[in-house]
Amino acid sequence: MQKLKFSINGTKYEATVAEKEHNVAEVELNGKKYVVEVERAESVAMPHLPTPKHAPAAAPAAAPAAAPKAAVSANSITAPLPGSIISVNVKAGDAVKAGQTLLIIEAMKMENEVMAPTDGTVKAVHVSAGQAVQQGDALVDLA
Repeated sequence: MQKLKFSINGTKYEATVAEKEHNVAEVELNGKKYVVEVERAESVAMPHLPTPKHAPAAAPAAAPAAAPKAAVSANSITAPLPGSIISVNVKAGDAVKAGQTLLIIEAMKMENEVMAPTDGTVKAVHVSAGQAVQQGDALVDLA
């Protein structure tokens, strides 16, 4: 189960998402429950904008080395959406309570709190502030 807090145009929302079957999930949004069909989509890369003809072409920048991705396990909390890690609020060995904010991901200029689904102990933290993540990447492992 994942708990999310987010805002759209200044309106705050709280959502809980629990997968029930292969393509079915139960979503609770601000206290109202929905059963939804889930489609699994791959991430879509944004197209590059063409360089204006009057501007000199910039030298290609060296691409940063991609950090090795952590294996996703049954105890992994994964990224609910692609974005950039703003802050990590826990470290390995920390005891956490259900609903406690583990880290914050920024996506589309919105900050999304990733919360502990259950009480437990942080076994491993796979990300750091400033790191880009894709949906489904392992963020934190709980024991």
